[in-house]
Amino acid sequence: MRPDGGALRLDQQLCFALYAATRAVMQAYQPALGELGITYPQYLVLLVLWEGDGLSVSAIGDRLYLDSGTLTPLLKRLEAAGLVRRQRSREDERVVHVFLTPAGQKLRRRAQGIPEALACRLAMAPEELVRLRSDVQRLFERVRNPADLENEP
Repeated sequence: MRPDGGALRLDQQLCFALYAATRAVMQAYQPALGELGITYPQYLVLLVLWEGDGLSVSAIGDRLYLDSGTLTPLLKRLEAAGLVRRQRSREDERVVHVFLTPAGQKLRRRAQGIPEALACRLAMAPEELVRLRSDVQRLFERVRNPADLENEP
């Protein structure tokens, strides 16, 4: 073993474990999303709109941590698929709102079983999934807002 104790080994990196797990989970979603005719990033956009229709592009981007350069092509593909429509705000034409079409609303019903199907595929107890999601969310918040760590007990 090297004098550094293996700290620079790939399998010792938190970032790689998260990266590999993220790719694997996204691939696990693919069969169900393929049946719906959407990609994983499109699914995330639809999840946001199913929670609150008519959001601005910037509000969707804030929610998904995506910039408009990444989000706009996703929205264009969803619009071409007939799942959403984009509309400029009457108050400020720089603002674009995104609305679900009837087909986009109907897709929500078809997507209802996806979270449960993924949980079954992962073979994890519901409380394990809740704890894992909570731990990952806490990690994200700590990385995103390191100054907040100073205020923790």
